[in-house]
Amino acid sequence: MGKKSRVKIQKSGSGAAPVVTPKEMTNLIAELLQKCSSAAPSAGKEWEEYTQIRGLVEKIRKKQKGMSILFEGSRDDYFPDLMSWAQESGASCGGFTVANFGTEGYGLRATRDIKAEELFLWIPRKMLMTVESAQNSVMGPLYCQDRILQAMGNVTLAFHLLCERANSDSFWLPYIRSLPQEYDTPLFYQQDEVQLLLGTQAVQDVLSQYKNTARQYAYFYKLVQTHPAASKLPLKDSFTFDDYRWAVSSVMTRQNQIPTEDGGRITLALIPLWDMCNHTNGLITTGYNLEDDRCECVALQDYKENEQIYIFYGTRSNAEFVIHNGFFFQDNAHDRVKIKLGVSKSERLYAMKAEVLARAGIPASCVFAVHCNEPPISAQLLAFLRVFCMTEQELKDYLLGDGAVNKIFTLGNSEFPVSWENEIKMWTFLETRAALLLKTYKTTSQEDSSILEKADLSLNCRVAVQLSLAEKRILEKASASGRAKRLHFEKKLEEGAPLPRYEESDIALLENSDANSKLPIILRKLEEVEEGQEIQVEEHSHFLNGDKAAAGSDQEANGGLTLEGISGDVDSALDSIGSSTQKGQKEVANLSAS
Repeated sequence: MGKKSRVKIQKSGSGAAPVVTPKEMTNLIAELLQKCSSAAPSAGKEWEEYTQIRGLVEKIRKKQKGMSILFEGSRDDYFPDLMSWAQESGASCGGFTVANFGTEGYGLRATRDIKAEELFLWIPRKMLMTVESAQNSVMGPLYCQDRILQAMGNVTLAFHLLCERANSDSFWLPYIRSLPQEYDTPLFYQQDEVQLLLGTQAVQDVLSQYKNTARQYAYFYKLVQTHPAASKLPLKDSFTFDDYRWAVSSVMTRQNQIPTEDGGRITLALIPLWDMCNHTNGLITTGYNLEDDRCECVALQDYKENEQIYIFYGTRSNAEFVIHNGFFFQDNAHDRVKIKLGVSKSERLYAMKAEVLARAGIPASCVFAVHCNEPPISAQLLAFLRVFCMTEQELKDYLLGDGAVNKIFTLGNSEFPVSWENEIKMWTFLETRAALLLKTYKTTSQEDSSILEKADLSLNCRVAVQLSLAEKRILEKASASGRAKRLHFEKKLEEGAPLPRYEESDIALLENSDANSKLPIILRKLEEVEEGQEIQVEEHSHFLNGDKAAAGSDQEANGGLTLEGISGDVDSALDSIGSSTQKGQKEVANLSAS
């Protein structure tokens, strides 16, 4: 889905497989597993490690050339079968068809007028590929005995996809044949294309994604060859790195969470046909109807006949879109860059600052976000910066002074400064920090713009440069905003303007003013991610309205579990495959890619 893969179709049987002995392949796989399971490299050595891992992978790929199971013909050839299969299986197919939209790739085109909020698409459970359907398939015995498959539903789905692709009688074959043969995610980038991401905030995740995928492949190659429960898998004679990379990317770009049949738990699923929809800004319009046991999607807006039908993937940054979906969204209203901040433990006022932050529900060290829109910082980051810049007396006022408890509610509200001096300090800090981050890039905005004017720039190179430029523009805007705010408050100080004071009657202001004050901070509705912790993604209420509800484990009784924006990433691997310690899945807002 989204602006993504223009697929390079391959034909089965193309290229003769070179002669390679089982022992030779086993040795290469063992070397790859050892390299990918070693300790994380020291700072600055990540690229060197990546090139070493990639070198081993390329050796393996070369020896496996021509061994993958691929479908003949072009992807277009299989869309009629997809539509027929979907209709026969009980899906709605009357208002749209699959069409090619050029640079946006394939998507859904309306074949009639569709009204906003009209239920136009539903997919019954039996069409979905899920962790449960994997357990009931040929890979069931292996799933029951392998703790990694049990812990990582995304990897289970990838294996499920590969096993069904190799089965000529698979129920899901019309769907699998309609999938791209290749993706535009960084897993498919050439090394020089990945190099263009150096300096961007995406690069660490891209390098980790490649390492984790290589480690998983090496582990499962050995498992497929040696585990008794894998003897009946159709992968035993042909399980290439390209196969696994394809399956991982198919799942990573498409998986979503749905409720189990009893509604008691959630499970991962691939949702045929629905995953063809491309992305645009908007609201969540997809949910799961437990009563009818089907995924349902209502129209995001009015669509005329022959117009493309879009859905909203969720509030993802462009870095996340590039890494997990393989496209850059030019008009991303939710784009942002990460900024890691913390109060130094060696600072004299550390204990006091940490206590004020704790009362506000904010950790003393945290990864925040600088946003592309105005204001560039969230209520949480505003509160952190105010505390970060407080004097000892100001800290005492927020800990022990009159109305100290109520003052905590004002930390994230732009209407109630701590002091004019504090505002000057914090906006100066933001201005300076953004300017320093800009200096870490290898190119300037002007240079990026010039590169993008080149007509012969490859798609992946263009995406990498677009991402770099977008990050710089966010930081440039944040620095300029910091400067403007600093000058504004310097003028307030010079004029001796009275400082606004919080009164209990101002509670409505705290809840209903601008983006800096969406909620009292004490409620701990953090939008940001604490270092070392998982991102808490938003859940939404019933798909018919798309209104946001608090993130948590409880679901509505009517089964209105939202699919879009709630997924796990395949690239989250075990910290050390084969050891007793497992690294859980990192849950992020992840949507499909057609």
